[in-house]
Amino acid sequence: MTAPATLPPSGETCRSSGSTESPGPRIPAADFGPTDRLQGWVMTAVITAIAALTRFINLGALTDRGTPVFDEKHYVPQGWQVVTNNGVEDNPGYGLVVHPPIGKQMIAIGEWLFGYNSFGWRFAAALSGTILVLLVARIARRIGRSTMVGAIAGVLLIADGVSFVTARTALLDAYQVLFVVAAFGALIVDRDQVRERLYNAYLDGRIGETAWGPRLGVRWWRFGAGILLGLACGTKWSGLYFIAFFGVLCIAFDIAARRAYGVQRPWAGTLLRDLGPALYALLVIPFVVYLASYWSWFASETGINRHAEGRQIGLGGWLPDAIRSLWYYTHSVYTFHSTLTNANGNHHPWESKPWTWPMSLRPLLYAIEEKNIPGCGANSCVRAVLLVGTPAIWWLAVPVLLWALWAALIRRDWRYAAALVGYCAGWLPWFINIDRQMYFFYATPMIPFLVMMIAFIIGDFLRKPVANPERKSLRMFIATFYLAVVVTNFAWLYPILTGAAISQFMWNMEMWLPSWR
Repeated sequence: MTAPATLPPSGETCRSSGSTESPGPRIPAADFGPTDRLQGWVMTAVITAIAALTRFINLGALTDRGTPVFDEKHYVPQGWQVVTNNGVEDNPGYGLVVHPPIGKQMIAIGEWLFGYNSFGWRFAAALSGTILVLLVARIARRIGRSTMVGAIAGVLLIADGVSFVTARTALLDAYQVLFVVAAFGALIVDRDQVRERLYNAYLDGRIGETAWGPRLGVRWWRFGAGILLGLACGTKWSGLYFIAFFGVLCIAFDIAARRAYGVQRPWAGTLLRDLGPALYALLVIPFVVYLASYWSWFASETGINRHAEGRQIGLGGWLPDAIRSLWYYTHSVYTFHSTLTNANGNHHPWESKPWTWPMSLRPLLYAIEEKNIPGCGANSCVRAVLLVGTPAIWWLAVPVLLWALWAALIRRDWRYAAALVGYCAGWLPWFINIDRQMYFFYATPMIPFLVMMIAFIIGDFLRKPVANPERKSLRMFIATFYLAVVVTNFAWLYPILTGAAISQFMWNMEMWLPSWR
């Protein structure tokens, strides 16, 4: 019986031949990430606790005279109907329900636990925002192979205005971004697991048994990613963009892994061994989860368009009536979204276009009160909530994206490539129909991937070898100073992120750009 193989330390390689004269191709060893597990979990606990404090403190303070603010006015009543109407949101007073049910079901959890009040309808969003910080810190730690990189990413996300406001309002984006990032994390773990299996196959001599390489077995993390992407689509249809981009990313991971471990035909091996299971995990499973999200609608008699099968819905009678009705309902929602364009007269003073999103050039005003507001120590006070990105983070987007693109294409650095795919999935598809009415909160899924890229850059900057210890200290000072600037910038914006009463003078001081007004 042979002894189990001992894995080389992270970053080392094994050789295909024991000869020192002819070492053969260098094969990457399985890399299990940082080895400081205790420090990693301590970092995670501290970062998550800080995130929870920032997301939950005074969570229910701002309302519109006791009622929801901005688009909460749509989703909060729908969530309450989920609680009181056997899980169904019909809500005819607000017209067609134009988003799938998962987000409203998440809102309903808080309303069921704490009642129909501002804390209740925002509880699930705050919890989701807290978990999002945890996930980003852990994912960045795994990708960056550094607990410090994970901590940097966590701090940046905590101090981002968009992530902060999203976690404190009962809109749908807090849930979608959580599912998207969780799916991304599952695919990263799947990537590492695939490489571990290929490494073991290499040690066992099974790599060369066929030109396509070995089968990789059941990939439960990829299966989990499919479930999470289904939940993202069950929250908002824009989750489909992430299915497409993450699907390509997953296949690219597999091709790169097979090539790295010496498979003769990595492309063919991926197409033959991996493509079918990938399509099942990332297309079929999300579709099933999406359908399952309508479970209460299927079980109801009063859900909107529940019995529309008698109308002209464009499908043959061979499908079950419930499926035909859902198709009709889906087509009605698609018609709503496809006609919500500027050309059709749909305009909003706070709408924005995707080219303004990377630098948060056109934020979104969620609420504002300017009359009879006490508590600011001045004659004229303002209370407002503005969805705006922390400039110390967002205004670096262009150079960060260019650096990440260079690192991915020229250096073939998979870390930047993966984060760049996630960022682009939340951004580029919106250019397809520029005439559509859009808002800055559509950019919410972009920020986790931006802070990851910034964290990778800082990590590389700090890890770069230097002969002079003073230079190393200087680099640490620069990185710390930048994080301090981010936190200070967030603290400066805090009043207009939370609806605190401030003077008109301070309100004008907070408006850094004309486009913020």
